[in-house]
Amino acid sequence: MSIWTRITDALSALTSGESLSEVFSRLRTPPERSAGFAIAVIALGAKMAKADGLVTRNEVSAFREVFTIPPSEEKNTARIFNMARTDVAGFEQYAQKIAAMFGEADPALCDLMEGLFHIALADGEYHPAEDEFLAKVARIFGIDEARFRSLRARFVPDAVPNPYEVLGVTPETPLPEIRKAWRAEVRASHPDQLIARGVPEEAVKLAEKQLIAVNRAWEEISEGRV
Repeated sequence: MSIWTRITDALSALTSGESLSEVFSRLRTPPERSAGFAIAVIALGAKMAKADGLVTRNEVSAFREVFTIPPSEEKNTARIFNMARTDVAGFEQYAQKIAAMFGEADPALCDLMEGLFHIALADGEYHPAEDEFLAKVARIFGIDEARFRSLRARFVPDAVPNPYEVLGVTPETPLPEIRKAWRAEVRASHPDQLIARGVPEEAVKLAEKQLIAVNRAWEEISEGRV
């Protein structure tokens, strides 16, 4: 059964009267977990698109860059997006249900945040309302400030990314420890690792940006310390 079939099943539950929050509570274990990840990104992405007051074509099409969406499933994706966008429930409730679905400190929550950053930047701007939205979601997910800054530095082009922030270290950190942090990030960014965490195969494109960012950061730091 494909992820999109599972998402379709979840949509059937939604149209039968269940809320997105109730559906999230049932998507805790593999293989349903990967469908939960996809629905979580789409649903929170819809809430975030609403946060800056605009829902642009670019933001909607950004889902196609995060997920490989078959043409036959585009309508289902749009249905989830529109359902979440118009749902009276606040994004905080969604984020809390998603955090409970994955569990505290689950690395997949950082993967999910990266998908949301990707969507936020789809229109070429990073709106203050989007930054506030993502910061609040990160806190609900249990992601600390340092980790949030590290994720943000990989995506937001408001300045040249600080390579130390990208790797979650400081200029005072000894080089062997920075190398260790870099290797850990590279391992965590491997597509097999993402899939093991519940990220669907259709979304492993997220790994590409992760690897590019952490490798560039390591190169800048290591070359600068020669």
